[in-house]
Amino acid sequence: VLSSCSSVFPESPRWLLATAQIPQVKRIDFSPVSLLFTEVESVYGDDCRPRYYSVLVLRQTRVIWKNCLILSFTLFIGTGIQYCFTRNLHRYSTNFYFSYFLRVTTGALACIFICLSVNHFGRRGMLLLSAIVTGLSSLLLLALTQYLQGGLVLVLSVVGLLFSQALAMLSAFFASEVMPTVVRGGCLGLVLASGCVGMAASSLMELQNNGGYFLHHVIFASFAVLSVLCIMLLPESKRKPLPDSVKEGESQRRPPLFLSQPGRDNLPLLRTRTPEPECRRRHRTGSSSSYRAHCGGVWVMHHH
Repeated sequence: VLSSCSSVFPESPRWLLATAQIPQVKRIDFSPVSLLFTEVESVYGDDCRPRYYSVLVLRQTRVIWKNCLILSFTLFIGTGIQYCFTRNLHRYSTNFYFSYFLRVTTGALACIFICLSVNHFGRRGMLLLSAIVTGLSSLLLLALTQYLQGGLVLVLSVVGLLFSQALAMLSAFFASEVMPTVVRGGCLGLVLASGCVGMAASSLMELQNNGGYFLHHVIFASFAVLSVLCIMLLPESKRKPLPDSVKEGESQRRPPLFLSQPGRDNLPLLRTRTPEPECRRRHRTGSSSSYRAHCGGVWVMHHH
């Protein structure tokens, strides 16, 4: 069974290259890009030995473990706080399928919302928005349920359920982008495990017949507010290359929340400062009106 699964789901070439498993890379059929083998051999050589990593390498990092911890925290909140919203739905219908299909519908809408917004507004911005709306909905239901009309309680519950699911989904997607390739599988497993703990907390409340529900609601509402501050410490992965090594993962820095000056956007994650090509230096100092040079693998035409 394991051998058949490995043939259906082969290893990721990106992970094989990041861990220097060159013989396994060569076994993959790359017929359209046969020049890749020559480039791999020239970079790694014949005496290159594979280097494996585990999640224990997080103890030696400062940025990666922080990102993993924050995203685990947000996924835990996104899954655990959903019970605070679904419990209010039972007063409108005691049918099991009503709350079930409503959760499925809001989950589909949350997925569509993420797909349409994250590429425009960024991962960190939408994660921050989801946490803010989730926290506000939870706090309003906690403090004003007995003073609000039934329709407003239903609207707040549906909105909170929608954005809590978006918070949980985006936390998992965000973790797969900011974690380096060499430890991406282990870190993503830790993040998803925290989400399972949050779902277990909701199931525990139902087994106890809502005993301690108020404390459950207070704790997760407080966590949702606290997550807003934690999300600001995350980097932004929008239109950024995936980090492969631990060093690349450690070079990620959080961007400022408000970019008032273009010159302040010079953090390593946001802009990689490469040495100026020789052809451009010659173009500034030379006297020719136009010339063509091959810079970084791309032919560029310069004109005065």
